[in-house]
Amino acid sequence: MLDLAGKNALVTGIANNRSIAWGIAQQLHKAGANLGVTYLPDEKGRFEKKVRELTEPLNPSVFLPCNVQNDEQIEETFQAIGEKWGKLDILIHCLAFANREDLTGEFVDVSRSGFATALDISTYSLARLARAAKPLMTEGGSIVTLTYLGGVKVIPNYNVMGIAKSGLEMSVRYLASDLGPSNIRVNGISAGPIRTLASSAVGGILDMIRHVEEIAPLRRTVTQNEVGNTAAFLCSDLASGITGQIVYVDAGYEIMGM
Repeated sequence: MLDLAGKNALVTGIANNRSIAWGIAQQLHKAGANLGVTYLPDEKGRFEKKVRELTEPLNPSVFLPCNVQNDEQIEETFQAIGEKWGKLDILIHCLAFANREDLTGEFVDVSRSGFATALDISTYSLARLARAAKPLMTEGGSIVTLTYLGGVKVIPNYNVMGIAKSGLEMSVRYLASDLGPSNIRVNGISAGPIRTLASSAVGGILDMIRHVEEIAPLRRTVTQNEVGNTAAFLCSDLASGITGQIVYVDAGYEIMGM
C-alpha cells in the first residue's frame, strides 16, 4: 500500500488549480504526507494569496516564498524548513519558464537572454534546490521533477524549452549518481500535454492535446491526478529501487512512430 505518513514533502511550482504541481500535492496529501508549499513572491502578493487559498484544504505546515533565481531566498527557504521540520523526505520540482516570444516561431531566433532565463529557471533550479535539500534529507529522500517529450524530440513551438528539458533530464541522471550514496533518489516524470498556465504559453497547445488524443494508444491525454499518482509512487518506499529514470505518463504517446 502506498503510504507517505510521516514523510515531509516540499512542493514547488503550484500556480493555480490547473498546475500539475497541484495534482501532485493533492496525491501526496492523500497518501498521508506532511506538506510544505512554496510560491513565487511578487510585489502585490497576488501569487501568495492565490496559492494560499488553493492549498488551504491540504493544510500545509510550511508555506514559504521562493524565487529560484535568488540564492539567498533559496537558502532562507530551506533553513526555515529545517527549523520547522528537522528533516526533508520529498522534494517536488515543478518549475519551468521561457519568454513567450521564445515559444513561437523558430528556435534559431532565440535571444541570448531568453536562452539563459529558460535554462536558469527550468534546468539549473533542480540542481540548486537539490543542493539545498541534501543536508535535510538525513534519512534519504526522493526528488521528482517534471519534463516533457519536447526534451528528446522536436515539438513545434517548444523551442528553447525543449533544450531546457533536455538539460533537465540529464540533470536527473547526474544528480541521481551524486546523491545515490546518501540514499536520495532522483527521477523525472515526462507528462503528456495538459492545459496549464505554463503550457498555455506554447503556441498550438490545444492542437497538441487533440493530436495526442487521436494518436496515443489510450486515445486520450492524461490528468493532473494521474501524474500525481506516479509522483506519489516515486516518492514512496514502493519505488525504493528506482532512481535516475524518466517515467512517461502520457497515455502511451511516446511509443508511437506515426
